[in-house]
Amino acid sequence: MNAFLTTVLPVFIFGFITAFMCIAFGAKKMYRKIKSLEGLLESERLVKETLRKENALAFNLKESVENELGLKLKEAQTAIKSMDEDILLLQKSNEMNEAEFKSSQPEIYDLKMKLIESQNTISRLKGQLQQQTVA
Repeated sequence: MNAFLTTVLPVFIFGFITAFMCIAFGAKKMYRKIKSLEGLLESERLVKETLRKENALAFNLKESVENELGLKLKEAQTAIKSMDEDILLLQKSNEMNEAEFKSSQPEIYDLKMKLIESQNTISRLKGQLQQQTVA
């Protein structure tokens, strides 16, 4: 028994301590990996949350821009409609003035029409001349 205690027991204790150290180092290494993965997971959660907030902000900004542009479009359409009505009124007024002018002063009206026709002819001839010089 004395020989057992002196030869086998130290080897057993040495083996036990070695196994314990291997397990402890493995557990410590595993603990570090777990902590590292937890940190990575938390980092990914923060990135995901940040991206979610940015996405929500961008969506809200898009919505507000769309609403603002929709209001501006409605205002522009209203202004265009008003301008169209004004143009029609001006055309009608001009036609009435022309008719009144023609009936009250036909000679001056004829001269005015000839002047307009001559201006149109001059413009057309200038355009033809420019086309000939370009070609």
